Amino acid sequence: MSTTLNLHVGFDFICPWCLIGKRHLQDALAQLRAERPEVEVQLHWLGVQLLPTVPSQGWPFEAFYRQRLGGEAAMRQRQAMVQRAADAAGVRIDYGAIGVMPSTADAHRLLAWAGLHASAAQRDDLLERLLRAYFEEGDDIGNAVVLLAHGEAAGLDRAAMQAELRGAETPYRSADVRAGMSGVPFFSINGRLTLTGAQAPAALLAAMRDALADADSPA
Repeated sequence: MSTTLNLHVGFDFICPWCLIGKRHLQDALAQLRAERPEVEVQLHWLGVQLLPTVPSQGWPFEAFYRQRLGGEAAMRQRQAMVQRAADAAGVRIDYGAIGVMPSTADAHRLLAWAGLHASAAQRDDLLERLLRAYFEEGDDIGNAVVLLAHGEAAGLDRAAMQAELRGAETPYRSADVRAGMSGVPFFSINGRLTLTGAQAPAALLAAMRDALADADSPA
């Protein structure tokens, strides 16, 4: 008899820790499949727009972080820390390619639409394409043309996607993100907010094992 594990992951496209956390989750899920092949994992991505006031043209990336972190030295120190974690997770981040801090409102809307109207494989492909486009190539994923191009590459219908685009003026809010779930990434397993931050694969795997043990226990 199969057991279902419902896993909700809160993220934003502009958060490098979310990309790192995604890679860690993939590693943990691969280990879980090897241990418990009968378990069916239902994976849900919950968009959290961290910067809802970013305009349609975005903000200059480095200027934003210099102001946010208090100067050039602090920005470079933070980027170096992120880069070390990314390297350890096998994630490529090219800060030199990123020129714009984009609005992620429409990117979240497209992914939410794909989660409802496309296959899980197409949804996951779109998520991966947008994350890599931003962190590896520096694409402005707040730009409608860029979003539609990546959506079409993931096999999604252009006209249907275009109908979902409302622009940066309309912030994105997911009805599934509850109070207390503002920090990303977060991982909710079987309805419980279990972990926050870019947890190591071992921590994610342990949390999933615990959730399965609870599900397997007699009431």
